Amino acid sequence: MTVELNHTIVAAHDKHASARFLADILGLSVSPPYGPFVPVRIPNGVTLDYVDTGDPITPQHYAFLVSEDDFDTIFARIRAAGLTYWADPGHRRPGEINRNDGGRGAYFDDPDGHSLEILTRPYGSGG
Repeated sequence: MTVELNHTIVAAHDKHASARFLADILGLSVSPPYGPFVPVRIPNGVTLDYVDTGDPITPQHYAFLVSEDDFDTIFARIRAAGLTYWADPGHRRPGEINRNDGGRGAYFDDPDGHSLEILTRPYGSGG
């Protein structure tokens, strides 16, 4: 049996701005709108479909596994944008990255309060 995540819907107060934020930080492109959605396709084929809502947003967590070189590039964009970042999901270690499982990781928030993470090693992979 083959099961793959294809897409998920991401609530935003401004779907265009939020999709652009993610695409710019990760070095990706925003795809053309599809119905009410503004998609950002991740290289592994999963699409984050941003949709506008006027309701309060319940923050979600989105983690992106990246190479060591991509981490450096993305992390430089995070710092250049003046974003606060943390080494932990609880936001108790500001201005730090983690070295879990022999890799590197950092958390930062998008404009809607969603917690975004970049990491170079899957958790539990050892190291």
